[in-house]
Amino acid sequence: MNARTTDSKPELLIEAGRAEKQYWKDLWRYRELFYFLAWRDILVRYKQTAIGVVWALIRPFLTMVVFTVVFGNLAKLPSEGVPYPILVFSAMLPWQFFANSLAECSNSLISNSNLISKVYFPRLIVPVSAVVVSFVDFMISGIILLGLMAWYNYVPSWRILMLPVFVAIAFAASIGAGLLLASLNVKYRDFRFIVPFIVQFGLYISPVGFSSSIVPEQWRLLYSLNPMVGVIDGFRWSILGGESKLYLPGFALSLGLVAVLLIAGIAYFRKMERTFADVI
Repeated sequence: MNARTTDSKPELLIEAGRAEKQYWKDLWRYRELFYFLAWRDILVRYKQTAIGVVWALIRPFLTMVVFTVVFGNLAKLPSEGVPYPILVFSAMLPWQFFANSLAECSNSLISNSNLISKVYFPRLIVPVSAVVVSFVDFMISGIILLGLMAWYNYVPSWRILMLPVFVAIAFAASIGAGLLLASLNVKYRDFRFIVPFIVQFGLYISPVGFSSSIVPEQWRLLYSLNPMVGVIDGFRWSILGGESKLYLPGFALSLGLVAVLLIAGIAYFRKMERTFADVI
């Protein structure tokens, strides 16, 4: 009598659309890679430099000094009832965070090309970890603001409790713009030259060295088409208190643009993500 044996083999079931459904869960599954990339970039950032992390303090401090001399002492622009250095630095914090995030994000995929071309993981981890590294610089630079407040004996009002809200908005703007530039930089390497220009031009058209209140009323809404205007005004409103006022129509417009920027950045990144390994 012949014995019939049957081999049971595991079946591989490929379900349409499952990869997309699993993508956002994979972000959590690969969280340790996210921590590793962020920590690695933090360690490498100031490695083999003579003064190390102090560079995160020197750059915004010198910029604040220049803006204070030019706009505060020479141009005599209004300071919303607070010392001009505090007015400037309350705007330098979100702007430096945004500018550093754009610079780091735009090159993040290129600098991790070996990892991207060999191993699967949600590519979104790479640029977002770059934003986190810039956020660390943001936190370190906050020491200067605390020092200025102590030097001028300035005590913020209850509005300072709202600061985390505006930090979150700055984070959303940084991630949205960063994802767009990171995606474009993979396909069009010209963007490595365009990003520094965007950062430099943005510094001039954003209310960093001056208060947005000097903009004529009929142009305030148009001026708020720059998403960073609402972010910077929000920081000043929460930090300065007193005479600092938030132009609500402009802030609502900037907030809406930040939301659009974030959604568009994620959508375009996800669309281009499948081609990164081939193009990079």
